[in-house]
Amino acid sequence: MVLGMIRSRWHVPVQITASVLAVVGYFLAHKHKGRQFAPNVHQSFAPWLMFILLGQVVAGVYLKLHIERGFLGKIRNVIVLAHGISGKALPVAAWVQMLFGAITALGFCQGDHLGQCLAHFIMGSAFIGYGIMLTLLLLVGQGWIRRSGRSQEFFDSLVIAAWGCVNTFTEHRWGSAWAHNDIQHTTMGVVWWCAGLVGVWLSRRRNGSPKRNIIPAMVILLTGYAMSGHPQTLMISTMVHRVFGYTLMGAGAARLIEISFVLKDKATLSEDGSNPNSFQHLPPFLLYASGFLFMGATEEQMQLLSDAGIDHISYLLMLYSIAFLLYLFVNMLLYLYAVNSEPASVKLDPEHGHQNGHLTNGHVRPHHERARDAEEFELEGLTSEDEDDAADSEPLVKKERRGE
Repeated sequence: MVLGMIRSRWHVPVQITASVLAVVGYFLAHKHKGRQFAPNVHQSFAPWLMFILLGQVVAGVYLKLHIERGFLGKIRNVIVLAHGISGKALPVAAWVQMLFGAITALGFCQGDHLGQCLAHFIMGSAFIGYGIMLTLLLLVGQGWIRRSGRSQEFFDSLVIAAWGCVNTFTEHRWGSAWAHNDIQHTTMGVVWWCAGLVGVWLSRRRNGSPKRNIIPAMVILLTGYAMSGHPQTLMISTMVHRVFGYTLMGAGAARLIEISFVLKDKATLSEDGSNPNSFQHLPPFLLYASGFLFMGATEEQMQLLSDAGIDHISYLLMLYSIAFLLYLFVNMLLYLYAVNSEPASVKLDPEHGHQNGHLTNGHVRPHHERARDAEEFELEGLTSEDEDDAADSEPLVKKERRGE
C-alpha cells in the first residue's frame, strides 16, 4: 500500500510476489492432507479476501496499461478510486483474517465464550487502530489536520461518543437479568458518550478556530481505571487485566501530559510537524500495548496459560514485545512514505531568499535593487570602454616613440 502511494518502482514487483504467495497459500489450505477443521469463520472470510486481492490485481494491471480512450478510458477515474480504496482496506481485512486464523487454530470463541471473545478482539483491535491513527497524525498527518479546520480532539471525541452509544445498548442482553459485568460495561458506555459530547463542544474557540482539549485523554484514563479492577475468576486473568488497565491509564496520562505540558495546547512543536518530541511516541505505543493485552486476556486464553503453568509476567513481556515490533513496523512504513512524498530540498539565496541562487524564479525584485543593478551595469560598461580605449592608444604611443 505504501509503495503504491509513493509510486515506487518496487510497488509492482512486491504486489506480484505477495499475490502469488497468497494464491499458493489459498490452494495449499484446501489441498493438504493434514489437520482438518469444521466450517469456520476463517474459511468463510477467505473467499472475500481473495476477491478483494483479485480486484486489486486486475485494477493494477488496467492502470499500468494507461488506457485513456474508449469506455475503459472514461472509467479510469473510477478505477483509480476503487484501486486506492481496496488497497487501503486490504491491510484491515488481512488483520481480521489473521485473527480469525489464530482463533480457529486454537479452537477459541465457541459457544458461551463467543460474546466476551468478540468484545476482547474488537476492543483490542480498536485500541491498536487508535494508536496507529495517533502515529499517523503525529508523523505525517499534521497537514491534513490543518486543512480540516478542526482539532485532533474533535475527531477523537466524535468517535468516542459514537462508540459509547453503541456500548450503552449492546453490552447487556435486554430481557435477561443484569450481571455485575453488564452494569460496568453499560456505565462505561454512558461515560464515553457523555465525555465525547463534552470533547466535541470544547474542540473549538469562540471565534470558531480549533482548540485542543484533554477530554479523550481523560476517557482513556477512566477506562483503564475501570478495567484494572475488573473481577476475574483466575488469578492470572486478574493480573493481566490489571496490567492492561494500568497500561491504558498510562496512555491516557501520557496523552494528557503531552497536550498540556509538551505541546501547551498547540497542534505541533514544529511548523510542519516533522520533528515530534520523543515523549509524543509514548501515548500511541501504550495504546498498541493495551490492545494486545486486551486481545490476549480472553477466558479461554487465560485458562490455557493457567493449565500450562505460565506466569503472567512472562506472558505480559511477550505481549509487550509484539507491541514494540508492530510500533517499529508502522514507523518504518511512515518513514518510507514521508521521505518519498516530501519535495526535494531546495537551496535558497541567503541574500534574497530566492531559489537557485541569483535566479528570481518569477519573483518581482524590489525597485531599489533593480535601480542598483542598472547603475552597476552602466558603470561596468563605461569602465570597459575606458579600458578598451587605453588598450587601443597604447600601441600608437609606442610607435611614435620608435619614430623619434
